Amino acid sequence: MSGTVDRRGFLRGLGLLAGAVPLLARAGGAAGHANGEAAPAGVAAPPAGAALPADGSAPLRWLPGHAPAAFAGVTWGTPWPQGRVPGDAGFALRDADGRALPVQSWPLARWPDGSLKWSAHALAPTVPVAAGYTLSPLPAGAPRGPARGPRVQASTQGDEVIVDTGPLRVAVPRQGPQLLREVRRRGAPALGEGHLRLQIQGDPDAATLQRRDYRGHTEQVTVEQAGPQRAVLAIRGRHRADDGQARLPFVLRLYFYAGSTAVRIVHTLVYDADEHREFVCGVGLRFSTPLAAPLHDRHVRFVGADGGVFAEAVRGLSGLRRDPGTAIVQAQREGRATPPLERFPPLVGQRLAYVPAFGSYRLLQAHPDGFAVDKRTAAGQGWLHAASGTRASGTGYLGTPQGGVAFGIRNFWQSYPGQLDIEDAHTAQAQVTLWLWAPQAPPMDLRFYHDGAGQDDFAHQREALEITYEDYEPGFGSPLGVARTSELQLEFLDATPGNAELVRIAERIAEPPQLVATPAHLHAAGAFGPQWSPAPAANAAAQALETQLAWYFHFYRQEVEQRRWYGFWDYGDVMHSYDGDRHVWRYDVGGYAWDNSELSTDLWLWYYFLRSGRQDVFRMVEAMTRHTGEVDVHHLGRFAPLGSRQNVRHWGDSAKQLRISTAANRRFLYYLTADERTGELLREQVEALRTLQRVLPGRKIGQQPAAAPGSASLYFGTDWGAIAAAWLTEWERTGDPALAQRLRASMGSIAAQPHGFFTGVADMDLDSGRFARSPSDALYVSHLSAAFGLAEICAELLQCLPEPAFERAWLDYCRLYNAGADAQRQALGQALPRLNLAQGHARLTAYAGYRLHDEALRQRAWREFQAGAGGIARPSQRLRRIVPPAVLVAVDEAEPVSGIDRASGSTGADNLSTNAVAQWSLSAMALLALAGPPPDAPAQ
Repeated sequence: MSGTVDRRGFLRGLGLLAGAVPLLARAGGAAGHANGEAAPAGVAAPPAGAALPADGSAPLRWLPGHAPAAFAGVTWGTPWPQGRVPGDAGFALRDADGRALPVQSWPLARWPDGSLKWSAHALAPTVPVAAGYTLSPLPAGAPRGPARGPRVQASTQGDEVIVDTGPLRVAVPRQGPQLLREVRRRGAPALGEGHLRLQIQGDPDAATLQRRDYRGHTEQVTVEQAGPQRAVLAIRGRHRADDGQARLPFVLRLYFYAGSTAVRIVHTLVYDADEHREFVCGVGLRFSTPLAAPLHDRHVRFVGADGGVFAEAVRGLSGLRRDPGTAIVQAQREGRATPPLERFPPLVGQRLAYVPAFGSYRLLQAHPDGFAVDKRTAAGQGWLHAASGTRASGTGYLGTPQGGVAFGIRNFWQSYPGQLDIEDAHTAQAQVTLWLWAPQAPPMDLRFYHDGAGQDDFAHQREALEITYEDYEPGFGSPLGVARTSELQLEFLDATPGNAELVRIAERIAEPPQLVATPAHLHAAGAFGPQWSPAPAANAAAQALETQLAWYFHFYRQEVEQRRWYGFWDYGDVMHSYDGDRHVWRYDVGGYAWDNSELSTDLWLWYYFLRSGRQDVFRMVEAMTRHTGEVDVHHLGRFAPLGSRQNVRHWGDSAKQLRISTAANRRFLYYLTADERTGELLREQVEALRTLQRVLPGRKIGQQPAAAPGSASLYFGTDWGAIAAAWLTEWERTGDPALAQRLRASMGSIAAQPHGFFTGVADMDLDSGRFARSPSDALYVSHLSAAFGLAEICAELLQCLPEPAFERAWLDYCRLYNAGADAQRQALGQALPRLNLAQGHARLTAYAGYRLHDEALRQRAWREFQAGAGGIARPSQRLRRIVPPAVLVAVDEAEPVSGIDRASGSTGADNLSTNAVAQWSLSAMALLALAGPPPDAPAQ
């Protein structure tokens, strides 16, 4: 069962940690100064459960902030303080009236003592929706919740897996060209022949084009959960042509809830075609659905993103020369059954055969600002334009008054080009296709955007880096192995829905209701470390920071819309740097274009969600996590599973790095939603360091391969921080003792380096996790080392794996990076070179002050932050309007400010940098949590 952990196995893996308690909970000696003095007694403890209710329960709320109109089942994760909830605990879920509800529960992660760190839960749509709920751990031996109500079951029967939700019975072949053999709604056939479609054509610049059709072939079906409230099937396979050629591996998950008539589908494809010869021109899910009603009682619906509905019948009854009557027309318009033909006026009923029946409909969203609906009577006949609009929700319906199927693609217009097809609706078996990439749109063109410009060796590549900030290398700009995950939903209805009901379904598909613990509970449970808090602003200076945090989020959310950062391969990402001369982001300039998580944009938004609890923040960072974990990472091929540094093409940069694929960016979505695909991506990173044996991230700045076999040269910041995040996450999910041993070995051997973290780089034995002691006594420090999640992961590590020597080394790095030259010379024997991103590193100073109860360090952190060196010295909330003819379309842009981060080499006044905003925001949130109230802001 996916996401579950055997408790005995987990506890067996904790033998090496027997008796271990969080280092922060111990008094005295926990962390030392560089001169060997012990830390003060009473070292600060991580957030404990003191703020939790007396019974240890967790209050839950819906992300919209209110009870949804309806939901089709929900899964969520809840954190617990260390030592509070036994690892095998059951749970009770109650609504506001205290009624116990059936809930399915399983562990996601455990603390070192075996207690639950995160639990996952599923609630089926079989109970009235409440505004909020309370989740409570159950005492040992207590009943695990009410057993009444529908249950979902998944079982293997011969060559099929059968899932029964109560109203639905779904047959899934274990192998072969069908994804869904059949779906029955209340015993009646509702869907058949469900399968994946793939179309590939030749070079669109060629004189002639040939298109090849592929069909998804299932190779393996795994029952990841089997009920009672939720069942999950994982289907793996490849698309195959008639000649056996295979392209684009896929992973597809089907989600079922007890009593539900909906099936949620999470679809992942991995690109393995030749981008120079094979151009994908269609990716979709097709199925058939039976239609037995008269043609005038067969109904087609499409929903616009603004709540409008396109509603027609296959054979229309309105607008005819002869009027069938108001009652009949109204029944058809509302999707209700019309009377028998003998009750029609004879002038109409006897001539219906002459009224054309439109059996085919197509909705094409070719770009984010326009869609069109066309229809025709049958193949071979001409298409008629039926409707146009700006944005379609991606939800449609086909059926009769006796029932039908609603279908939808989440983030439809945002992920253009998308298409919904209905064919043969005038026959007994109609075909519906949900196209994730529209065949009517231009094909995918994933080729690199330039020919190399003569960059044939490292010398020329380094020279080009100085002008375009692009790390180019021939052969490294391939999209091989990048992936895309999409969400779809099918809902089988007992009648044609009214327009308002269908709009509610479309809204639910677009933004599925999500249960989350409150920010107060998340913080009290110690979720994701101590460097955030939901506490209200303590003074005017703190309130000013809160206001600025909100403004930065709002600015980027609006930029997504204003700059149209949408598209199948782009949605979820933001741009890196702005070009104030052209009034555009630098979409076409080397390493300044797509951000690709550079300097922890993902972490900024996730921590801002934790402290704010805002739905709009969650939706934006959810889309970002989906994108950065799939598109920006190679999942097969020679670079797998590394990510690509920022570039005009998401996969184009030759710097393939763990800092982009890092599990640190993905853990939030996994633990908050228990999403299986995200869990897969986390696991993919556990052995990612082995790829660094052949793909050195710093090869162009002097990094040398490891000398010993089975070793790799790793930087302590961007490389080890990502590895530590992956190992920590997998260890707390599984309890594997080998991972804990590798973590402790790596932590201890970093501490044993000549200068601890300031040694910077060493060779790691990949099996043991131990770094060889560097033969060099030189200092190495990079401003990027702690900018990609290292600070946040180290804080969590020290909650779980107490290593005094490692803590001393880490706190030395935290307090010395921004320290004065005298303090650096005293501790390290020499001063560090002039370093960048001092403002972003203020959160390291604050963490050292927090751990050591050192008020001077806390105050120093605020001074460093407010000075703004290497960041944003004077945050602004000013926009200016640029209008035509200076630009093509009027835009609002941030006014240029001085003091923007110069890490990328730009000079002078500039507009907002995503690097600077992310680091400013992470530091502001950390200081508010760790350093106490800020002093009054300095005079401007």
